[in-house]
Amino acid sequence: MENNYCIIMAGGIGSRFWPFSRNSRPKQFLDFFGTGRSLLQMTFDRFSKFVPAQNILIVSNVIYKDLILEQLPEISANQVLLEPCRRNTAPCIAYAVHRIKSQTDKANIIVSPSDHLILKEDEFGSVIRKGLDFIEKNDCLLTLGIKPSRPETGYGYIQVADGKGSLRKVMTFTEKPDLELAKVFLKSGEFFWNSGMFLWNLQTIDAAFEKLLPEMHQKFSQGQDFYNTDKEQEFINDAFPSCHNISIDYGVMEKADNVYVLTADFGWSDLGTWGSLYDLSDKDDNKNVTLKCNAQYYNSKENVVTLEPGKLAVIDGLEGYIVAESNNVLLICKKENEQHIRQFVTDAQVKFKDEYI
Repeated sequence: MENNYCIIMAGGIGSRFWPFSRNSRPKQFLDFFGTGRSLLQMTFDRFSKFVPAQNILIVSNVIYKDLILEQLPEISANQVLLEPCRRNTAPCIAYAVHRIKSQTDKANIIVSPSDHLILKEDEFGSVIRKGLDFIEKNDCLLTLGIKPSRPETGYGYIQVADGKGSLRKVMTFTEKPDLELAKVFLKSGEFFWNSGMFLWNLQTIDAAFEKLLPEMHQKFSQGQDFYNTDKEQEFINDAFPSCHNISIDYGVMEKADNVYVLTADFGWSDLGTWGSLYDLSDKDDNKNVTLKCNAQYYNSKENVVTLEPGKLAVIDGLEGYIVAESNNVLLICKKENEQHIRQFVTDAQVKFKDEYI
């Protein structure tokens, strides 16, 4: 395990979960299911089975440093890599890869968002072990593909090459298709959901950055003498804002010719929306979901309701709604319109500044 490293990306603001998720405490720091562990803590727990705690790096915005260290006392402050601004996943990963490179010349690296839910932990463990074994022996970029269960339009898709087994060459990536195309993907059996989790060895991903994002690679390489010193943050504060805002998918994975997918079904969910939370939660006889609070329903069905703990919601005559209260904001919105929530947040910020954000 000493050669295994993990990069956990924890810098998002989770605006689609407003008002539950706020700038001061985004969704990765929240305990959605009353387990006593936040999504970030659950992610750390999951990967600490394969990676020594000292080899787990958390990449996040500088404003969340104290919150991360509060939630993860198992790590040191040096393991929290602080972005001075948001620049998408490619610069985030490039920074972490160069930090690892400053410590060792041999590493097997797992990359994961901090806000995913895994329901079948044992199956997930088997997949990760298989993936680590593959990337240790092969100069390939590996992504985890999830067998789709429905024509989902909110996920990216990976098309695999002909063949048998769970390890396949990637043919194409497709970002969030419309419903008709998603139905075609599901029926074909050739497409898998893009989980956003990756595995690769240090040499392979470093070479990929050098070839496909050379300016970004050069920028972080210039700081090689500063990593793991008291000058690292100053260098990052200067270099990071000038990085191109681009995802690892667009910048590397879709351009590389050595990309493979490990297909699996381990109860994965990108917990990105109220709808996804509703789908995963226990429901009453009328398919209502109640989280954290108490609720009484009358002539109501297919709602998701969450208030502050100890509060009671009385719901009469609602069908298919989100009712969410957190601190000083109450949201009442049809589930089918949840794509508008980001606009609600923007409008509230324009009108009220940061009071409700």
